Amino acid sequence: MDMTAQKQQHTALLVMDFQRKMMERLADPTALLDNVARSIAGARKAGIPVIYVGLMFRPGYPEVNQKNIAMGYVKKTGLFIEGDEGTAIHPAVAPLPGETIIAKKRYSAFAGSDLDTILKAQQVERLVLAGYSTSGVVLSTLREAGDKDYQLTVLSDGCGDTDAEVHQLLMTKVFVRQAEVTTIDEWLKTL
Repeated sequence: MDMTAQKQQHTALLVMDFQRKMMERLADPTALLDNVARSIAGARKAGIPVIYVGLMFRPGYPEVNQKNIAMGYVKKTGLFIEGDEGTAIHPAVAPLPGETIIAKKRYSAFAGSDLDTILKAQQVERLVLAGYSTSGVVLSTLREAGDKDYQLTVLSDGCGDTDAEVHQLLMTKVFVRQAEVTTIDEWLKTL
């Protein structure tokens, strides 16, 4: 087995927070969704597992502590209840039957989820991150995954944020300290 195939064998693409309601926060999510769809197609073609992560709560939000400002806001909106239409993954990047969907309870894809258990069971060592938002799920997941000793790649054009300046700062100054930051096209060339 060559090094590229070996690297792919232990890799997973995380598609994070591309939920219908999340995409409504962007003026036009089309380009971002198209980019992520390309990365998903490339991963599937290369045999790399695609794992979806989304913010999902039980009815009544028993997972939300009243002291948590951000999740308390979500609770007040009544959004992201498991099974609600707005919580579903956007159809432009929807999972295929059998692909894993992780329900997270905070910003990080690991927080309140079984993501780490699933990754270890599949012997995943490298995570490729695509997500909305760069300053939310991508930042939090990258930091926690780094602390868990995962090798990391961030798809710069597979991430989006309502603040383009913050997105750029994170990609060029922060993420490069813990991850390879690349474009989808450059990543696809390695598969």
